[in-house]
Amino acid sequence: MKNYAWVLLIAACALCGLPEGSAGAEDTVKSKALPPIPLSLNEVLAWIDRSHPLLKGAGTEKVSARGKMLKALGAFEPVLVNDTEIERFIDKGTTKTQSVGFNDTLIEARTPWGFRGSAGFRQAIGDAKIPDLSLGNGQQVILGGFLPLLKGLMINPENAELQRSELADPRAEVKISQTRQDLFLAAASQFWDWVSAAKFVDVQRRALGVAEERLRQVEGRAKAGAVAPLDVVEAGQEVQRRREVAITAQRAVEQEQYKMSMFLWENQTPTAPQLERVPDFPPPAALPTADIVKADKLQAKSDRPEIREVDIEAKVNNIDLELAKNNLLPSLDLEAAPARAPEKFVLGLGYRFGAELRIPILQRRSRGEVMEAQAQADRLVLVQKYREQQVVVDVDNAVSAIERAKERVAAAAESLRMAKTLEEGERFRFSLGATSVLFVNLRERNSVDSEMQLVRAKADYQKSLALYQWATGSWARSQPSAVPVNYRVGASFSK
Repeated sequence: MKNYAWVLLIAACALCGLPEGSAGAEDTVKSKALPPIPLSLNEVLAWIDRSHPLLKGAGTEKVSARGKMLKALGAFEPVLVNDTEIERFIDKGTTKTQSVGFNDTLIEARTPWGFRGSAGFRQAIGDAKIPDLSLGNGQQVILGGFLPLLKGLMINPENAELQRSELADPRAEVKISQTRQDLFLAAASQFWDWVSAAKFVDVQRRALGVAEERLRQVEGRAKAGAVAPLDVVEAGQEVQRRREVAITAQRAVEQEQYKMSMFLWENQTPTAPQLERVPDFPPPAALPTADIVKADKLQAKSDRPEIREVDIEAKVNNIDLELAKNNLLPSLDLEAAPARAPEKFVLGLGYRFGAELRIPILQRRSRGEVMEAQAQADRLVLVQKYREQQVVVDVDNAVSAIERAKERVAAAAESLRMAKTLEEGERFRFSLGATSVLFVNLRERNSVDSEMQLVRAKADYQKSLALYQWATGSWARSQPSAVPVNYRVGASFSK
C-alpha cells in the first residue's frame, strides 16, 4: 500500500506540473518568428502597378484625353442666345418718329458635319410687320440654318479636331503601356542585380569565415612548430584581403538596395527591400520553340507600344490629309436666317436667304497642306516598317540571350564543380603538409570566382527572360492600374 500511495503522489505532482510546462512550450512556439517570405519579381511588378509615381503620372494621360474630348465637343454644344435690337427713325416727309425692334430668344447649335441651325421665338417691339411664321401678339417663330455643300461638308476644322480628340484616349493607353513596359524591364534588371549582389555578399562572407578558421589552425600549428611563422602572416594577409572584398560586396549590395527602392514606393516614399527576403534563382525553364517565337513575333507587332503609337500617328495624319483635300474644294454655302438688320424693320420682321460661291484661284495654302500631309503619310509608312523589323530583331535578340545565358549557366556550374574538387584536394594536401597556404588560398579564390560567375550567369539568364517579355510586348497586354483623377471644375488636385 505504501508503494501504491507513493506512485499516486508522484503522478499527481506530474499532472500538476504538466499544464504550466505545456503553456511555456506554446509560448516558445508563438514567440519564434517565422522566416520572411522571399521577394519575387511578380511582387515587385505588382508593387510598381500599385504605387509607382511614374505609372501614376502616365495614368493621368487618361484624364488629359478626357479633357481634350470635352474641349473638342465644346465646339458643338448648344448656346442660348437672347438678343434685343431697337432702331429709332423718322418717317420720310414727316416729323413722326418710330421705335421698332425685337427681342430674340433662341438656341444655336452646330453639328460635326458642318450644318449650323437655330430655333426660337421673336417678340416684336413697336409697330412692326411680321410676314412669316407669326404667332400673333407680335410674336414670331424664328428658324435658321447654314449648310456647306462643298468645302466644309462632313470634313471641317471642328470635326477634324473632334476626331483627333477621339484618338487621345488610345494614345494615352499607348503611353501608359510604354511607361509600364520600360519600368518593368528596368525593375527586372535591377531586381536580379540586387539578388546577385546579395549572393556575392554571402559568397564572400563564407570565404572570409574559411580564411579566419584557417588562420586559427595555422597559428596553432605554428606554435607547435609544425609550420613556419611566415605561413601565419600569409594566412592573416588572406583574411584581411577577403575582409576588404567582403566590405566591398556589402557596399555593392547596399547600393543595389537603394536602386531597388526606386521601384518600391509606399506612401509616396521609396522603400528599400529587406536582405532577408532575397530569393534563390529559379531553375532554368525550357527554351521557347520556333513556333512559339514565330507566334510571339506576330503578336508583338500589334502589342508593342511603339507599333501602336505609329498607327495612331498615321490615323491623325489621315485626318489632316482629308481636311487638306477638303480645303481644295470651292465653298458653296446655303444660308437661311431671320432678318436682323435694324434698318430693315420698317419693311417687316422677315427672313433672308442666300447662296455664296467662293472659288480660290491659286490654292497655294491648301496644296501646301496636302503635300505636307502626304509626305508625313509616306514617312509614317517607312517608320511602321522599321518598327516592325525592330520588333522582330528585339525578339530574336532576346531568344539569343536566353540560349547563351542557359549555356553559360551549365558551363559555370561545371566550372564550379571542378574548382570545388581542386579546392578540396588542395586542402587535403595541406593537411598532409604537401603544399602551402598560398596554394590553398589560390584554390579557394578560384572557387569563389567560379561561384560568382555562376551567380552572374543565373542573373543574366533571368534578365534575358525579362527581355523576352519586353520584346514580345507581353507586359503591354495586361491592363495597368491607373489612379483616377477628378477632372471636375473646382476639384482638388489631391483627390
